[in-house]
Formats: sequence, C-alpha cells, structure tokens
Amino acid sequence: MYILPAFIVYFIFMAFPLFGSIWASLFNNDGIFVGFENFIRLFTDNSPNDSINLTKRYWGAFFNTCYFFMIHMLVQNVLGIIFATILTNPKMRGRKFYQTIIFIPTTFAVMATGHLWRLLLNPNWTRGLFGLLSNLSWGEALFGFFTQPWLGMEGKVALTFVSLVSCWQWVGIPTMMFVATLRNINEDLYEAANIEGASSWQIFWRIKVPLVKPVIGLVSILTFVNNFNAFDVVYAMTNQNGAPAYSTDLLGTLFYRIGIYGQHPLGLKDPAMGATIASITFVLLAVVSLIVIRRTRTKE
Repeated sequence: MYILPAFIVYFIFMAFPLFGSIWASLFNNDGIFVGFENFIRLFTDNSPNDSINLTKRYWGAFFNTCYFFMIHMLVQNVLGIIFATILTNPKMRGRKFYQTIIFIPTTFAVMATGHLWRLLLNPNWTRGLFGLLSNLSWGEALFGFFTQPWLGMEGKVALTFVSLVSCWQWVGIPTMMFVATLRNINEDLYEAANIEGASSWQIFWRIKVPLVKPVIGLVSILTFVNNFNAFDVVYAMTNQNGAPAYSTDLLGTLFYRIGIYGQHPLGLKDPAMGATIASITFVLLAVVSLIVIRRTRTKE
C-alpha cells in the first residue's frame, strides 16, 4: 500500500508513455500498422543525401554516444572514486568544504551551464579575456592554445569538450555515492590490513574496490542511462543538429531532430521514426543494465 501512490505516478508518467512509444513505432505517420517497417527503414536507408540518410545519421549518433559514455566512465567516474577516497581520509582537513565545491555544479541548470561554457570556449571571448597578455611576445604563444574554436572543430574535438563539460558538472554524483559507501566500510578491515603491513595502494585495490563493486555497477548503469538519453548539454553548447557536421550528434539529439523538431534541411517531422529510435534505445538500455547488474552483484 505504501508504494502504490509512487507506482501509480510511475505508471502514468513513465511506463505508459514508454509502451506507447514502442506501440507507435509499429505504425506510420498516417496511423497505418506497418509492423517492423520503420526499423528496417532505419537500418537500410540508402538516401544519397547524408543529412537525411537515416542509417548514416543513426550510426553516427550511436558511436558518438558511445564515445560520450566512455569519456564519462574514464573521467567522471574515475575522478569520482579518487575524490571519494581522498575525502574519506580521516587525516584530511576541510572535507566538507571540498565536498561542497565538487557537488555544487550538479545544482546548476544544464542549459545555463552549457551556454556559459559555450561562451568560455568561444575564441572571441577568450581573446578578450587574454587580450592584454596575448599582445606580449610570450603571451601569444602561451595563451594562443586556449583561443581556438574548440566547438567548431570536427572529428572528436568538439564532442570531447562537450563530454568534459558534462563530466565537470556531474562528477559530484558518483563522488557522493562512493563517499557514502566508503564510510560504511568497517574500520576493523583497515586496521587488520595495516597490522599485516598492507600499503595504501593495496588497501585501495584489495579492500575498498571489491566492497564498492555494487556501487560501481550502479554508477555505471546511471551513467549509461543518462548518457544515452543526453540531449540538453549538446543542445546548449552546439545545437540540435549536432554541429559541426553532426560530430556532436547523440541519440538524444537525433531523436529530437527527427521526431519533434524536424530533420534538416527540409524540416519535416517523422514521429513514427522518432518512436522507433526511442524504442531501440530503451531495449539497448534494458539489456546492458541487466548485464551490468549481474556482473557487479556481490555473492552472498
């Protein structure tokens, strides 16, 4: 009875729209049942126009999202466990201050953060910021590196900077989760390890990491789900088209552009194809999440 209100809210606002989206993927935009035709069209589109080629755009967004996710795993989550290890050191002073500094960015609105970093990475703004120093002979060489159009570079440059901005904002979440877990580890284990002559590095790998393994799995799942649904940071820092040249296009922006906003250059919306992309993303998230849960679950 206690969970019934939460279950009703979840069903109405989460589960029902989810299954409605899956059901919508089996119809075309005229409401005619077409089965898996939308899925087949998504993976077999041979349009010569790259901007409207569904297959090319989907795989481009998919691999960009995978890269976006890997940056978060290697930067955000690794820094999270490092910060948590430092913050749980009993000899460290000012822990509450540093915890606050790390966690504060997570309270900022993503759109505001994205626009702020977009300005900071704009070469016109950075040239003004370093204007006086860049006029010096050594200043141009020292600060010239920072006054480049990072968000205008193709390849993985722009996507890397968008990913790092996202890591900066959300690193506080895994940090606090790891902090809470490390603080619950019995101090007797550390004392026994110190008596046996274990180093700090051995204590970290042999005691801390195995005991936080379930939390590592949970953090990985949350990171995976959030990254494969990411939209706002890319929308704020580049645009819904994943500029430049779709190099920052993610599954979230692809879904928005095709199903809601309208695909460039014609601007025609395709809600059925948007539902198809959303359905594939849901299945992918569900399968990977179940695998991670099984792999990181501790044995009783």
